[in-house]
Amino acid sequence: MAVLHNRISNEELKQRLMEETESRTTISFYQYFPIRNPQEFRDFLYKSFSVLKVFGRIYVAKEGINAQLSVPTLNFEAFKNLLYSIEGLNDLRLNIAVDDDGKSFWVLKIKVRDKIVADGIEDPSFDMANKGKYVNAQQMNELIKDPETIVVDMRNHYEYEVGHFENAIEVPSDTFRDQLPMAVDMLHGKEDKNIIMYCTGGIRCEKASAWMLHKGFKNVFHLEGGIINYAKQLKEGELDSKFIGKNFVFDNRLGERITDDVIAHCHQCGKPCDTHTNCKNDGCHLLFIQCEDCAKEYDGCCSVECKETIHMPVERQKEIRQGIDNGQNIFNKSKARLRPKLKPGELGK
Repeated sequence: MAVLHNRISNEELKQRLMEETESRTTISFYQYFPIRNPQEFRDFLYKSFSVLKVFGRIYVAKEGINAQLSVPTLNFEAFKNLLYSIEGLNDLRLNIAVDDDGKSFWVLKIKVRDKIVADGIEDPSFDMANKGKYVNAQQMNELIKDPETIVVDMRNHYEYEVGHFENAIEVPSDTFRDQLPMAVDMLHGKEDKNIIMYCTGGIRCEKASAWMLHKGFKNVFHLEGGIINYAKQLKEGELDSKFIGKNFVFDNRLGERITDDVIAHCHQCGKPCDTHTNCKNDGCHLLFIQCEDCAKEYDGCCSVECKETIHMPVERQKEIRQGIDNGQNIFNKSKARLRPKLKPGELGK
């Protein structure tokens, strides 16, 4: 019987990845389409992708699939042919990373979820088939020129902080389920305006566009393939970038640079910086922005307390971690969440 989950430690898997000599390609894709038996579909994907040595993270639900993967370059065509052989995924757009060393994932994880993106929507009359109009990079640039166009960022604060489109509105919440009703409230009275929604790879803004139409907005657009596809089209079409800074990505790279602009600041000293890192304290792992100087001063930690902790004996560290539940804080980051951890005088502007 085939093993349908990983049995090797993360440390060993990371080591194996670093020792690999074959090149890999980082890709992401999603598709809203009906899946009758998500568990059966999940098991099929796991067996098929394991043979091709695919790593990454996939969510499967009755409403579709959402994936971020690392594929051996030599197996890419076989992977694509397999994917396209599945009904509902034929000719699916694959977002290929623009800034990639192939070391984005080291294990394959496929999980069955209620939805491929948690939205909090319980309205049975909501229909994903009625979604906004796709726009490509050139169309996005043209629409942005119109001062009457409203550009809405459907990502979290820590993503917006390091890079976003010119004059884009941030919907200030760390969860997509909260952002949907907030976006409706923020744009109340602008139901007839041109509204463009965007996100990292397209999955959130596509659902958000359908929700806005459901709520009575008339002219809703969403960026096809998100920022990842926008960056790819910029290179192919030699277009000017209306996106400024870095695109946060949810893999080991934590970011793809789109332009040279650094619009964020180190959360500890306030210097211009847009490098995300996870706190080295295993009992914290907070994701935050840290410059090279602060990384040296704090040994890669987010606070003096965490720095002191990582230099304690391992058994003492385990005692401290016991009972701690960081929950979603690993990916719920904002400067406001970090500040209370720092002692007075330690945080810059």
